[in-house]
Order: sequence, then structure tokens, then C-alpha cells
Amino acid sequence: MADSCNTVYSTEQRICRKCGQASCVCRATRPPARGPVRVGRETKGRKGAGVTVVTGLGLPEAEMKQLLSACKKRLGCGGTLRGEVLEFQGEHRDALVAELAALGIAAKKSGS
Repeated sequence: MADSCNTVYSTEQRICRKCGQASCVCRATRPPARGPVRVGRETKGRKGAGVTVVTGLGLPEAEMKQLLSACKKRLGCGGTLRGEVLEFQGEHRDALVAELAALGIAAKKSGS
């Protein structure tokens, strides 16, 4: 647990357990995600409704939100950012791989 970056609740402010500061320094300097960018499909925990997920981007949150917005407009679907994962409503794996390739991001289709 020494490697995690969880905040501790305080009545005054939240303090990072790792760096001990109110505005977490270690979270901002965290290296990008390792591994390839994967575009897959999930239904787990969604009552059978399928979503397309993009993992492994390793971009800052502001850039992830811009990418999410651009892809949602291009695909004509809804979507959200959950942590480091982009989720899009419906089956859009092929279109997302093509869209990411056009933006210069090498992505691979995962799953069947």
C-alpha cells in the first residue's frame, strides 16, 4: 500500500498518504499508462447493455475529455470518462480504432 496514492479524509482538507500534501504532487507526476491502447466491448455490470471501452491511453484528464467529446460527436453516441477508461454506448470498436488511428494513436481491437 506504500505505492498507492490515496487521500485521507480530514475535516480541514484531504491529504495524500504518499506525498503528505494537500494538493497531491505524486498523482500529477505519475507516469502514463503502459501497454498498448485497447478498444474492447463490455457488458459486465450493465444489465446486458454493451459499451465500447478504450483503455491504456495514458493522457492527462483534460486531453481525455477532449478526445471523448470529439469521438462522441464523430460516432453520434453517448459516452463517459471513468478513471482512465473511455466508455461509449453501443458497439463502435471498428470506428474507434479508425478514429484513433486518424488522430495518430495506435490502437488495437480486443475481444471477439
